[in-house]
Amino acid sequence: MAINEALTHIRLPGLIRLQADARALKLPSARPVKTRQAGLQRSPQRGRGMAFAEVRQYQPGDDIRSIDWRVTARRQGPHTKIYEEERERPVLLLCDLGPTLFFASTGAYKQVRCAQVAALLAWLALWAGDQVGGIVFNGRELSVQRPARRKKSVLRLLDTLAEYQQQPGMEPAAADSAMAGIPLDKALAEARRVAHTGSRIFVISDFLNISDETRTLLGALARHNSVSALRIVDPLELELPHNGRYAIAGPDGPVWFDASNTRFQEAWHRKVEIHEARLEECFRTSGVAAATIATGDDPALVLKALLGPGGRIG
Repeated sequence: MAINEALTHIRLPGLIRLQADARALKLPSARPVKTRQAGLQRSPQRGRGMAFAEVRQYQPGDDIRSIDWRVTARRQGPHTKIYEEERERPVLLLCDLGPTLFFASTGAYKQVRCAQVAALLAWLALWAGDQVGGIVFNGRELSVQRPARRKKSVLRLLDTLAEYQQQPGMEPAAADSAMAGIPLDKALAEARRVAHTGSRIFVISDFLNISDETRTLLGALARHNSVSALRIVDPLELELPHNGRYAIAGPDGPVWFDASNTRFQEAWHRKVEIHEARLEECFRTSGVAAATIATGDDPALVLKALLGPGGRIG
């Protein structure tokens, strides 16, 4: 039976067409919102702060701390400074296209879903007037694109996704390569260097290769930014069939397993439980909002349910 290449490979035209689906989703407008004074409570909008807008005559209810005494003295009447909250926030997309994402037992390959989610978020942010940038990595190479508010930048990011995707027979990174080690951690470290304070950062990965350093890096990013983890998973990774023999393609050929083998099932479940607990703790202690997108899901429908006010995952 022929395999639909759209489910296994990233195609640039398909990512471009997703801008139509992105229009159905909404991130907050980049337009400034006027306010009389800065509140004492911490705002969920981690923008660049409050920018001066204008001075007008004092009105009952204005905070006396906002009185412009120089203008008041000059005009012989109380005048108040008015500020506007800067809502524009750069959006940075971390896109994992490593070897573990070149897989699926149902739906589309994880790397395809990763690219589709990234494309939807990129178009969504662009239509909202935000700057869009990305870090794309695949275990061999890492590409950094700083946030910019141009359609050309989004197209360049999508083109990088297609260029960096895994291909059959692609060799893993060499041990002495600059990308040797944990690619996700290297991308997170790079994000700390690239991201401006107040950015919205989406980390799109299967998070299979987390390390002890991952939590520290995520926490450092979340300290000054809004960070969301979008985990791409395949059902087979969480639950094996109860019986039958199956083959999974590997770098050295197909790997067979017997799902009816009790000891194999128990060992698999233990491995899954350990990883799930470790990942949950990683997200919880780093203060990162997390959600799961399965290979069989429609990314646009999942994002529509996940994205709430401010573009954060509820």
